[in-house]
Amino acid sequence: MKRILTIQDISCVGKCSLTVALPIISALGVETAIIPTAVLSTHTMFSNFTFKDLTEEIEPITNHWKSENINFDGIYTGYLGSMDQIDIISNLFDEFKTDDNLIIVDPVMADNGKLYPAFDEAFAAKMATLCAKADIIIPNITEASFMTGMEYKESYDEAYIKEMLSRLANLGARISVLTGVSFSEGSLGVMGYDKENNEYFYYKHKKIDTCYHGTGDIFASTFVGALGNNLTWKEAIPIAADYTAKCIELTLADEKGRWYGVNFEEGIPYLLKRIGKL
Repeated sequence: MKRILTIQDISCVGKCSLTVALPIISALGVETAIIPTAVLSTHTMFSNFTFKDLTEEIEPITNHWKSENINFDGIYTGYLGSMDQIDIISNLFDEFKTDDNLIIVDPVMADNGKLYPAFDEAFAAKMATLCAKADIIIPNITEASFMTGMEYKESYDEAYIKEMLSRLANLGARISVLTGVSFSEGSLGVMGYDKENNEYFYYKHKKIDTCYHGTGDIFASTFVGALGNNLTWKEAIPIAADYTAKCIELTLADEKGRWYGVNFEEGIPYLLKRIGKL
């Protein structure tokens, strides 16, 4: 059994970050270790949520692991709340990187053309330096635009996306996976680029005209879990994209569906069938 470390915050209620990553990756048969970077009562779409920063706990945790000779087949980062956390995680990459493991960075910091309220362009530049140490990065178009300096566009062509992927590759990662890519009305997809082989891959499905919090975390976690099952990045993308869409469909069909996240739990049997576990 492979072991993957995921590093991100934990919202006690909210279906995002660690409360998505831990169950999905574990369900896919991969041991999942965690570093919670912060603990929140709910995710930030709720009002009056509580927040406890755990930055000071990260290095003691990793120091204990080193003393126990614990290692990982993959390291996957999601939302990181500060530049200090990025610096600490960058050092963690140096300490735990091997010739055989993978580092995957989901640079969670922006969407719909804007950075999240807690972040600025200096943070985006710092995140780009973390992406430089990754094997695979998974930004959306907004995050990619801030890290590459390209103009954010809601209407674009394939040449724009390929240029964005090329600039992402120049940051340092071998494979760049860009989410939220659409070349035609009614469809939504993911395009990846392998710079070593100069190879592009695009997968699309029917666009579901709604929006839920945490779907990016579901895609990234499923993608990472698929890699932990020895699938290639091109095999992992369709599974992650289709499972994310399935979770949205299940939530829309549920009259008691919760507004703050999708029914990813209900979709796990579908996911296990897709990956050959059932």
